[in-house]
Amino acid sequence: MSEPLPVVPPRLRPSPGRLRFSLEPVLDAVLHLEARIPEDAFTAEILGTERRGSGVLVHESGLVLTIGYLVCEAEEIWLRGRDGEIVPAHLRAYDFDTGFGLVQALSPLPAAPVELGRSAEIRVGSELIVAAAGGLVSAVQARLVARREFAGYWEYLLDEALFTAPAHPWWGGAACFDSEGMLVGIGSLLVQGGSERQPERTNMIVPIELLDPILDDLIQRGRARRRPRPWLGVYLQESEEGLVVFGLAEGGPAARAGIEPGDRIFEIADVPVCELADFYRLLWSLGPAGIMVPLHILRDGRRRWVRIRSADRNRFLKRPSLH
Repeated sequence: MSEPLPVVPPRLRPSPGRLRFSLEPVLDAVLHLEARIPEDAFTAEILGTERRGSGVLVHESGLVLTIGYLVCEAEEIWLRGRDGEIVPAHLRAYDFDTGFGLVQALSPLPAAPVELGRSAEIRVGSELIVAAAGGLVSAVQARLVARREFAGYWEYLLDEALFTAPAHPWWGGAACFDSEGMLVGIGSLLVQGGSERQPERTNMIVPIELLDPILDDLIQRGRARRRPRPWLGVYLQESEEGLVVFGLAEGGPAARAGIEPGDRIFEIADVPVCELADFYRLLWSLGPAGIMVPLHILRDGRRRWVRIRSADRNRFLKRPSLH
């Protein structure tokens, strides 16, 4: 943990005097996070073996909320507050459906936990603070520019995500606070928005509302108490020709079934699809992980049927031992 914490330009930072809450203790709860992942981990090739970002203390027991891709399959995790003290931690839970990750600090943290707010009540145009670890110099005064559906190529879908601007340059696991200093989301991605003439970079924020229904299960069981969704391990992008395969998870169901990059998927279970969100909803409506998934694809100008035995994505991940 020798790298300096991020610093944003002064013009983008919030002004503590304009706020209705004390900003410093809220920002103290945002911690620098580093994770080390085994080289043979399932996600190592795509996400790397050394990951850095932020997490926010949400419980006095040392429970830290972050974005899951930072800590998925982590065998070692460290947290650091503004006092510079390094605290070891371990992975408590990772939820594919929401994207949240939970980390348990193994020593006391020099901060008070933040309170969880209500992201559903935030209106477009509302002022927000998006903060990475490091205090005021790592915080951005932002606004909510959109609430909309988000579909990711890695078989991920949020019915309604939050989008903030200006974009925070160190968004992974950053905390999003409302005008009362309540935590309303966790930073996930940098997304290009706006128009061709006026492009705008935004942060995609996972709403905190998605955490409440599953939090107890994540703490007690390490995963939400719901049936695992069927997973294919296929990376898709939308095009004028429909959904095109541009990559495959090595050893995943789609790869084993013979799906190839360049294949175009135009039907799932006899239902035409051309958008990612529709594809995911149809896929997940077929049943739990393990169900057979019939796809109608186009390859080299010829149509063909492919049947894929779906899987539970969790079974492909390494389970680091707790110590």
